[in-house]
Amino acid sequence: MSVYSMTGYATVQSSMAQSAPETESGPDANSRLGVEIRSVNSRFLDLAFRLPDELRQAEPALRELLTGKLKRGKVEVRVSLESASSGNLRAPSSATLQRLGSLEDSIKSWLPQAGALSVADILRIATNEDKKPHDYSDELLKLAKKALKELMAAREREGARLAEMLLDRTAQLRALAALAVPMVPKLVEQQKTRFLERWKEAMALSDGGALPEIAQDRALTEATAFAIRIDVAEEITRLSSHLDEIDRLLAGGGELGKRLDFLIQELHREANTLGSKSASLELTRISVDMKVLIEQIREQVQNIE
Repeated sequence: MSVYSMTGYATVQSSMAQSAPETESGPDANSRLGVEIRSVNSRFLDLAFRLPDELRQAEPALRELLTGKLKRGKVEVRVSLESASSGNLRAPSSATLQRLGSLEDSIKSWLPQAGALSVADILRIATNEDKKPHDYSDELLKLAKKALKELMAAREREGARLAEMLLDRTAQLRALAALAVPMVPKLVEQQKTRFLERWKEAMALSDGGALPEIAQDRALTEATAFAIRIDVAEEITRLSSHLDEIDRLLAGGGELGKRLDFLIQELHREANTLGSKSASLELTRISVDMKVLIEQIREQVQNIE
């Protein structure tokens, strides 16, 4: 499966001239139907629809279509319907003109200040009266499927770019971990030796004699305990394990954004611990570099579905 970003855009339009020939209740041959879908990142799936009044009844079908394909993201769907029926005007019937005249006289008897009907008003009213409204639901659903397909393709392309970037960052983190691994035993041994030397110096200054065997054992125990506290081998091992899991998820694809979020938190934890336990400037620098890379990963993971 592919890795999908939550960011994408698609727009499609269809002319009713491509549909069946116009009938009394059919679509206007000069009408244009358009669907535009925008998608950005969000913790959950958040759908918003901007539909013309004559297409409101299609919202449940559109919602079902989107929820079947999209799992996360803030998605806005805009539908436009443009009609150009004025190019095919038909003369109003005598009955229609008579009825409009009668209605105008009745209105003026109650509202003398009301303006007279214009020719444009009469043509618009007569056209809407003669032509029954057409249900565009089927055309809209077909167009929405096409727009959704293009949106998914855009999100897949962006997801592939994000996956490539994440794999590059995990490779850099592995390189930093590889630099830290040989430092660990050396640092532990250095700290044990340094601790024991200072202990000996303190004992020599206290009584001026040689270090008793029991005191030497105590010093060695304390030095060992301190060395364990600064040993970051376990943190490096866990960090490498988390990186392996991230690479495995990216290779598998699918809905993995939330799982990646959790792994990024664990990476932060290990990098912070490595920094706090660091007993050398080199390890501190490695910890800082790791945190920078992990933050870059976290920012990009927010866009993965």
